[in-house]
Amino acid sequence: MRFPTDPVGLPGLIALGVGMGVFVVSLLRARARGVKSPKSSDARRSNASIRGIVAQGIGIGMVGFGPIRVSLDPASTTALLEGAIVLVLILGAVWLFDSSSRAMGRNWALVARTRSDGHLVQSGPFAHVRNPIYVAMALFTLAMAIAYGHTLNLIAGAPLFALGTAMRVRHEESVLRATFSDYDAYAARVKRFIPGLF
Repeated sequence: MRFPTDPVGLPGLIALGVGMGVFVVSLLRARARGVKSPKSSDARRSNASIRGIVAQGIGIGMVGFGPIRVSLDPASTTALLEGAIVLVLILGAVWLFDSSSRAMGRNWALVARTRSDGHLVQSGPFAHVRNPIYVAMALFTLAMAIAYGHTLNLIAGAPLFALGTAMRVRHEESVLRATFSDYDAYAARVKRFIPGLF
């Protein structure tokens, strides 16, 4: 199903492209840190977590799918403002992902796992929210929707992304709660997604 698209300008697309390039570098570095760590005792991939990843991926894919109508004058106020907003969102997402994966160090992995020598990470962005990487993914998705002019795609894809995120968070919290005795105190102190609110 194709939704009507909003007109966009090149500044937003360029900002998104730059941000995506920086994100790929950050992702590869995080993956390299995680690969260096030994296999964990609970390294089996949870079906619930995999389903959550798939749901998030489809939600993000829905936001990005479809034509892009590049019709704004690149020097117009609207195109430049759009580009600035996209740049702030995408660089915020990259910074949040990078600082979170650095705080996790060798504990970072695509699917929730714990290591026998691991600890509950409560520093960096994790001092403010329990799931900063999912917040980064949401910022990335919003930046893409704005850059591509896919407002209606965002409205359609956001619920699926939210469902996938909820599935992953539920699984990850059960893994962390079973592994770390201080998780409940941490969860009582730090909100899931928005500092002090939610």
